[in-house]
Amino acid sequence: MPISPYLRDLRRQIGSALIVLPSVGAVVRRADGRVLLVHDASTDAWVLPGGAVDPDESPTDALVREVWEESGLHVEPRAVLGVYGGRDLRVHYGNGDRVSYVLTAFLCHVLGGEIRPDGDETLDVAWIPPTAFADVPHPPWLDRIAADLLGGDAGPHFARPTWRPTSG
Repeated sequence: MPISPYLRDLRRQIGSALIVLPSVGAVVRRADGRVLLVHDASTDAWVLPGGAVDPDESPTDALVREVWEESGLHVEPRAVLGVYGGRDLRVHYGNGDRVSYVLTAFLCHVLGGEIRPDGDETLDVAWIPPTAFADVPHPPWLDRIAADLLGGDAGPHFARPTWRPTSG
């Protein structure tokens, strides 16, 4: 589903103004290190399967739902890889809507299902090594995830704060 009823109603009230949305992304790795990516129809980029968290939905339920809808896989979240935000996660959609996502990326294990794009949100699904993310069109935030996956430390990863109080 490209836009939830909640977001559709919100957009009716505020138009295309910038909003901050909590979101989730699944880092699903095979034994050979390849990561599941989906070809997003709205941005024409390769991204982690995932999406916005709906009102009253837990982030893990949103994650399992989104991965199922976009890739055909049933996953189980096992750990938080990291929390990401900032300009790299700002999206300006073709219809004018602007969103600044705060993304929690979960390391996931496949429980079942068969890989298939949904044909609506996702045009294709593929297993791609993190070292080859640069070979496909992708948003800048995916480079941060690749670096965290290849960095060797367990995480969870997050950007260190740059904001400081002016006094005190």
